[in-house]
Amino acid sequence: MYNGSAITVKMLEGGIAEMNFDLQGESVNKFNTQTVTELAEALKLLDDAEDVKGLLLTSGKGVFLVGADITEFVPLFDGASGSIGDHLSKNHENFNLLEDLDFPTCIAINGYAMGGGLELALACDFRVMSSVAKIGLPETKLGIIPGWGGTVRLPRVAGADTAIDWICSGKEQRPDVALKAGVVDGVVAPEDLRDAAIKVLQDAIDGKMDYESRRDQKTEPLKLNETESMMVFETSKAFVAGMAGPNYPAPVVAIECMQQAARKYRDDAIDIERAGFEKVAGTSVAEALVGIFLSDQLIGKKAKGWEKQADKKVERAAVLGAGIMGGGIAYQSAYKGTPIKMKDINQAGLDLGLSEANKLLSKRVNRGRMKVEEMGKVLASIDPTLSYDNFDEIDIVVEAVVENPKVKHAVLADVEKQVTPDTIIASNTSTISITYLAEALERPENFCGMHFFNPVHAMPLVEVIRGEKTSDTAVARTVAYANAMGKKAIVVNDCPGFLVNRVLFPYFAGFMGLLKDGADFQQVDKVMERFGWPMGPAYLMDVVGMDTGHHAEQVMADGFPDRMTKTYKTAGDVMYENDRYGQKNGKGFYVYETDKRGKPKKVVSQETYDLLAPETAAIKEFDKEEIIARMMIPMATELARCLEEGIVGSPAEADMALVYGVGFPPFRGGIFRWIDNMGIEKFVAMCDQYKSLGKLYEATDAQREMAANGGKYYTL
Repeated sequence: MYNGSAITVKMLEGGIAEMNFDLQGESVNKFNTQTVTELAEALKLLDDAEDVKGLLLTSGKGVFLVGADITEFVPLFDGASGSIGDHLSKNHENFNLLEDLDFPTCIAINGYAMGGGLELALACDFRVMSSVAKIGLPETKLGIIPGWGGTVRLPRVAGADTAIDWICSGKEQRPDVALKAGVVDGVVAPEDLRDAAIKVLQDAIDGKMDYESRRDQKTEPLKLNETESMMVFETSKAFVAGMAGPNYPAPVVAIECMQQAARKYRDDAIDIERAGFEKVAGTSVAEALVGIFLSDQLIGKKAKGWEKQADKKVERAAVLGAGIMGGGIAYQSAYKGTPIKMKDINQAGLDLGLSEANKLLSKRVNRGRMKVEEMGKVLASIDPTLSYDNFDEIDIVVEAVVENPKVKHAVLADVEKQVTPDTIIASNTSTISITYLAEALERPENFCGMHFFNPVHAMPLVEVIRGEKTSDTAVARTVAYANAMGKKAIVVNDCPGFLVNRVLFPYFAGFMGLLKDGADFQQVDKVMERFGWPMGPAYLMDVVGMDTGHHAEQVMADGFPDRMTKTYKTAGDVMYENDRYGQKNGKGFYVYETDKRGKPKKVVSQETYDLLAPETAAIKEFDKEEIIARMMIPMATELARCLEEGIVGSPAEADMALVYGVGFPPFRGGIFRWIDNMGIEKFVAMCDQYKSLGKLYEATDAQREMAANGGKYYTL
């Protein structure tokens, strides 16, 4: 009946038509312009046909349909390609026509049906799902809301409570959850999916299943009286607003759309959804979060590209140095399926590393995310050892001993003698030059950095650092291992502090300058947390550890003396000299007490102010914009230098490293998107306003050139 490059329609026995989605040239199906256009043409043919009794919707790919082509939405943020409403309306027409066909429809969901993919499914009369498929409406994670009827049909199919939960969380939903919620009508094994969907469709054709009453339910007002509606939606808005916070408006707007549309018929309800979509899509938050999504795809694609270049798969790994970090690396490797040796020089270290892995696995068991038998298998794949026995079977070794160059040199030289000539050795150093550490090795080409962030299981980023003699083979195998561990690998070139720490310490330097001039560390923390950071700089320094920071600060000063050498005793120095190392010993800028759940809780102590008083000006209130400028300019200019020097390959990789490595607020899209949003001219002017504070506050020559030419870091 129809043969396009994204959709085909053919007739089966018994008057059933099969619409198959199989977008040519793409690994997944998505609603790009081609698919939307062909869907309109195919549905028009079906609507005009006289011999069709039912419609089966299937996918020719392992993933059913991942939703909209998000790249087509990007130009709409600045209004360059017409209104967002016009963009949405084409598929509204398609889905309404699908829902209004004169015969029943059934969709066979064989893989991911996300966003527009699920909205397509909701427009069908019946939904059958593979037992390995996933569905969901993730739009709020992109700062937008479902735009093709999701806020209209899901509440009418599954109830308001389920719709609010699914849409506001943006989570993927398992088949059993979808079945229980009534979003799908059946869950079957993958090999039975097609036959089951055809059986459902045939029963509807034969009158055994009432599809018309289902349509009435989806196209009429929601079955809630005014009191019930107010209780459901108002309560949810208050809860969701508290959870999402003021910087993420989309979840609350989604609830408002559902509430306003509750007493409306389908077409009027869809108009309300469209207005809500336009409202959030026009925000900087949506632009930033879509940018994060696209940047994440880019770093994933680059990491996959490196993995394809790997000479072999990492079947067996090893970590040197147990303890908290080594135990965390061992846990992550074993949990994700790569057996690992965990070597230390004493039993106490091994016990600590195993304890860390056991603690993390026990949490999963206690939360119902893992069975006890699975936990046993993971623990069994961690091999604690005091010797180098069988290290000649290892594909990659991660050195995670103390952050001391002499110790690392000795350990690296030692382990190289125990492994095969093609084994890759990686250092988990956070600051020490990879090129310098490689001097201890006979095969420096097989050596690189693999910098994990603490805690390993929670922090997504791994910096893979290329030294001067590091080979592509070493980088490729290390990235492949990071991928296998479920991490976001970003390849950077060697320099003091690499990428993340190199730009983090100028941020801390801005903080120290504020305190010297009389800022209250509590006020700075509050301002930067409102800016979007998960914790303010004083709290972050306490978490990092004042001793760790003191060491890294010296590395930065040695590497970049023109702008990172200290010219005064800082508040950080005062904390360090008074053994206030932060959370690790219970006192830093804050004092830490244990709460009911055994977690450290920060408490303000007058002692901190007394210790700081001799080295700082009298405390005064600072304008919040000055605090933000003085904190962010040093980080932004240093990140620009990293990009200009080729330490990092692109603005997207630089931004994602800070989002995944230190929690830069995602709703701002990264440092470079933050600058683009502000305007590079305004950023340079802000730098000039504070240039008296030192070289860290000077815009780079390239930034000044961009400002003169109206440049931007991102074109999309």
